[in-house]
Amino acid sequence: MAKEFPGTLLEFERWFRTEESCRSYLERIRWPEGFVCPRCQARKAWHSKNGLFHCQGCYTNTYLTAGTVFHRSKVPLRLWYRAMWWMTNQKMGINAMGLQRLFGLPSYQTAWTMLHKLRRAMIRPGREQLSGDVEVDETLIGGFAPGDQGRQEKNIVIIAAEIQGKGIGRIRLAKLPDETGTPIVNFIKTNVAKGALIVSDGEWAYSWLTDEGYRHQRIPRAGSKELPRVHRVASLLKRWLLGTFQGRASDKQLQHYLDEYAFRFNRRNSALRGQLFYQLVQQCAGSPPTTYHAMTRSS
Repeated sequence: MAKEFPGTLLEFERWFRTEESCRSYLERIRWPEGFVCPRCQARKAWHSKNGLFHCQGCYTNTYLTAGTVFHRSKVPLRLWYRAMWWMTNQKMGINAMGLQRLFGLPSYQTAWTMLHKLRRAMIRPGREQLSGDVEVDETLIGGFAPGDQGRQEKNIVIIAAEIQGKGIGRIRLAKLPDETGTPIVNFIKTNVAKGALIVSDGEWAYSWLTDEGYRHQRIPRAGSKELPRVHRVASLLKRWLLGTFQGRASDKQLQHYLDEYAFRFNRRNSALRGQLFYQLVQQCAGSPPTTYHAMTRSS
């Protein structure tokens, strides 16, 4: 069985020396059993070296990157792959200015768009919910509102962390509009399997959980000693935001920064860093396209 991903930077450079080798890799990931026409499901096509497939069933033309994160991108796949390798292999990640300088991209907007498209692909639809015993708490994250000349705002971020002995299992993060019961319960229903034990502080919002099929352990006036895992995650998250974005992560895009951090944290013990690159390419191949304007309009 052929290797699915490069193991080192030198191997990565050998694998993806040309645009054609990058397209071949994406083709294997997108259609592991061979081309499938998105219109008629036919499996035979003529294809050119530039990634255009001409279906022999309905004669529809399909580009390899159509319907993926790379849809209509003018950036070569070679640079996309390098950005993904860098994001998944560097402990602190990279910001748009750093990516622009590293790759000599023509504009900050191009670098920003690439990174945010990748962040949106990091959350896999239908991912397995947290289970077992789960600590949940909120923290405040500072951000900058646009056009405010540096005025900071605080965002409420809720953290769920699986309890694994004295350690931390998987985590989930989300920006909350407020600390009322409905957003908190909706977050838990989305991210934690029914029947799990939720360990929280004494906030009244968590009292609704027993009606939703969860067990609940309430610890009044809980702090870092009583809820050590979520407090540890909150501390590491703030350090990562400060180190990667110098504390200037925008409020509008905060959820996507949280998604990147969760992707990194949940794979922190992976010995095969190339596998993270492979997983990200897989998720990019299966994620719908978006545009810079759509991303800057989103909340």
